[in-house]
Amino acid sequence: MSDALRYPVGRFVFDEHGGADVRRAAISAIGQFPQALRTAATALSETQLATPYREGGWTARQVIHHVADSHLNAYIRTRWLLTEDRPTLKAYDEKAWAELPDAALSPIEPSLALVEAIHQRWATLLEALPDEAFLREIVHPERGPMSLDKLVQMYAWHGRHHIAHLQIVAGTHA
Repeated sequence: MSDALRYPVGRFVFDEHGGADVRRAAISAIGQFPQALRTAATALSETQLATPYREGGWTARQVIHHVADSHLNAYIRTRWLLTEDRPTLKAYDEKAWAELPDAALSPIEPSLALVEAIHQRWATLLEALPDEAFLREIVHPERGPMSLDKLVQMYAWHGRHHIAHLQIVAGTHA
């Protein structure tokens, strides 16, 4: 399988030395993501929504619902990280969630609205935090400790990653 299709914007790489500028850019990307997702998603026809972005991959519809599921989890993880001492998060089976009927068959509008609401709250929270909050950690059961800085960068990347998948389906990805 081609990495260009699976990871069209490249794999996630954490910039541990990026500092405040990288953080601000990632938070800005999180704030702007809902509009970019809506633009990419609503440009797709019903046929395209039912089309996988690669052989063996999710359909565009499943990608949109996955983003809502994933970013809802990330928002909750952010809140745990800020209110508990190094909490261990509960991982979930993204593939199984994407195959549930609401992700495989439902209209995309509820997930687009959910992403808009989550990101509005999430970006507001992140913008208000002091620098030292971004050093706080959550523990992923498979990946180990992850700082808020890393989580924010990862989800800024995650948004770009999945918009590129939708652009592949649309035939507009460069």
